[in-house]
Amino acid sequence: QVQLVESGGGAVQAGGSLTLSCAASGNRFSIVAMGWYRQAPGKQREWVATITGSGSANNAGYSDSVKGRFTISRDNAWNTVYLQMSSLKPEDTAVYYCNAKTTIAVRDYWGQGTQVTVSS
Repeated sequence: QVQLVESGGGAVQAGGSLTLSCAASGNRFSIVAMGWYRQAPGKQREWVATITGSGSANNAGYSDSVKGRFTISRDNAWNTVYLQMSSLKPEDTAVYYCNAKTTIAVRDYWGQGTQVTVSS
């Protein structure tokens, strides 16, 4: 089992920045990838970014809507994953969820979500 807890959400004006954190606990050493998804009101949950790798070597991927504005990073031990968000737009408003994929389960693990609100 892996438990994920997000933090760092809040309200910001357009053009501003926020950094989200996701703390992992439990069987962290089984994690092979972590990512962020978001869900705006009335919309389906969408993928934002993913980071994979082992030790200090990482690979990151981003959706087109956030590429160049968001940066995903992690510590080497999969304790915490971060999402640095800059040049925020009102359309970035959503609940942001942390996600983990592991070697011990077919299913993904999810956090409870953290709200990000960007005003124009």
